[in-house]
Amino acid sequence: MSHTPHELNEEFPEQVEKMAELRQSDGHFVKLSESYHTVNRDIHRAETDVEPTSDDHMQTMRRERMVLKDEIAAYLRENA
Repeated sequence: MSHTPHELNEEFPEQVEKMAELRQSDGHFVKLSESYHTVNRDIHRAETDVEPTSDDHMQTMRRERMVLKDEIAAYLRENA
């Protein structure tokens, strides 16, 4: 299993400029990206045993990250 963080700039490399723009002008996008960053960081810390967690909690966090990523992808499409 890879313990590489899933940063938004890596997940959406073609949208880096648009995301930077939205972070400056769109409060909803800021909230989405901050939520994604928080859960992504928590997952990475758990995967690398900096802050170990249960398998159930890990699955819950991964689902949350996936939902946020889907929301961000949809938001980027809507605001392209």
